[in-house]
Amino acid sequence: MTIELHVEGMSCQHCVGAVTSAIREHDAAAQVQVDLATGRVVVDSTQTVDALKHAIDEAGYTVTSMR
Repeated sequence: MTIELHVEGMSCQHCVGAVTSAIREHDAAAQVQVDLATGRVVVDSTQTVDALKHAIDEAGYTVTSMR
């Protein structure tokens, strides 16, 4: 499934890496695209939306919307 998330709190490439790593800890095969400027994160994963949101929240970032 492909999901688009808006994530707040990312300000640098380290943040991009942290969000990507958090998602891949739950699904090593996940495809993750992060647009730092807009906070848009597109994930192609077998995980549920709630699982992805939880992973990002645990990494210290806030998911503000999902599609």
